Amino acid sequence: MVKGRLKGRRLWQSRYWRKHYSLYLMSLPGIVFLLIIKFVPLYGLTLAFKDFNIFVGNGVLDSIVKSPWVGMKHFQAIFTKPDFLRVISNTLIISIYKLVLLFPLPIILAVLLGEVKSNGFKRTVQTLVYLPHFLSWVVVFGLFYSMLGTYGIVNQLVAGLGFEPIKFFTNPDLFRGLLVVSDGWKEMGWSAIVFLAAITSIDPQQYEAAMIDGANRWQKMLHITLPGMMPIIALMLILRVGHILNAGFEQVLAMYNPSVYSVGDIIQTYIYRIGLGRMDYSIATTLGLFESVIALILIATCNTICKKTLGRSIW
Repeated sequence: MVKGRLKGRRLWQSRYWRKHYSLYLMSLPGIVFLLIIKFVPLYGLTLAFKDFNIFVGNGVLDSIVKSPWVGMKHFQAIFTKPDFLRVISNTLIISIYKLVLLFPLPIILAVLLGEVKSNGFKRTVQTLVYLPHFLSWVVVFGLFYSMLGTYGIVNQLVAGLGFEPIKFFTNPDLFRGLLVVSDGWKEMGWSAIVFLAAITSIDPQQYEAAMIDGANRWQKMLHITLPGMMPIIALMLILRVGHILNAGFEQVLAMYNPSVYSVGDIIQTYIYRIGLGRMDYSIATTLGLFESVIALILIATCNTICKKTLGRSIW
C-alpha cells in the first residue's frame, strides 16, 4: 500500500511539473535576481563578528573570509559608545513623533476624500497631494530651505517685522519639528492611497442601509468607513512600528548638519558616517544587524498585540 501511494504521488508530481514547467521557467530570472541581490549579500553580516580588513584578501569576498573572528566584540563596543545611546534616542524620538503625528493624517485625508462627491475636485486634490512623493529629498530640502532658510521667504518676513531670523535648520529645538513637517508634506498623500483603496472595497449596500436607517455622514463614517478600514490600518500600523528604528535616512542626510547632530543624528546616518567616513565596516554592519533584529522583534510583538486586541494580523 505504501509503495502504491509513493507511486501515485510520483505520478502526480510528474504530471504537475509537465503541466506547469513553463511557469517555473518564467519565474527563474526573478528567483536568480532575488538570490543574488537579497540572499548572497547576507554573507556580509559575518562582518559584525569579524575584524574586517579589506587588504588581507584578493577581493572583497576573499577579505571577508580571511578576516579573523572576534565574536561579540563589536556588539560590546557599540553598547559602550556614548554616541550609540544618543543616536538610538534620536531615532526613537523622531520615529515616535512621526508615528503619533503623521500616521493618522493619511487616514483622515482618505476619509475626507471619500466623502467628496465631485470626482473632478477629488482627482485634482489627489494629484496635488500625490506629487510631493515623487520629489527627491534633495529637492524637498531645497524647497524648504528657500522658504525657511536664513534668507528664505519666512525669515525675510520676520526680519521685515523687526525680529531676529529663525534658524530652522541649525536650531536643535526646531530641527525635529522640521523633519516631521517636511515628511508629512511629502508622504501624506501617497500614504493615503492604500486607505482610499480600503474605502472603495467597502460594500456600498452598507451605506445605503445606513441611509435608510437615518444615519448622517458622521455616523456612516464612524460605524462603516472606519471599521471597514481597520484591517488595513492594523496592517500599516504593524509595518510602521516594525520600522520605528528607521527615522528616514534620506531625509535626515539631506537636511541635517553638524550643528544639529545632537538631536538629528540617527542610526542610519551614523552607520553611513562610520562605515563610509571612517571605513569601519565591522561596526557599521553590527549597527545594521542590531537594527534589523530589533525591527523583527517589534513587528512580531505588534502583530501579536493586534491579533489579540483587534483580531487582525499579518500572520
